[in-house]
Amino acid sequence: MSNEPAKSFVIRIALLILGWILILLGIAGLFLPVLQGILLIVAGLWVLSLESKTARRLLERIRHRFPRLDSKLTAWQERWRQRLARWRKKKHDPH
Repeated sequence: MSNEPAKSFVIRIALLILGWILILLGIAGLFLPVLQGILLIVAGLWVLSLESKTARRLLERIRHRFPRLDSKLTAWQERWRQRLARWRKKKHDPH
């Protein structure tokens, strides 16, 4: 149990790094034709919103402004939540 805070810290740092990498790739994607810039920026904001109130507020403003994007993002989030839940269950299940 004493290892839980360290794991939590490592997961938080990993989420922040992943979120910023996605945002930076998204910014590059705005100028490069091979990357989907907006998609990567929104994905990065979603990852950051798991740990950052500022990113969560910005993501909510984007969702309010672009309702079609909101429905797609909600479906995407739900799929990832289900995948993560299955992964956690497998990780904790001894079989």
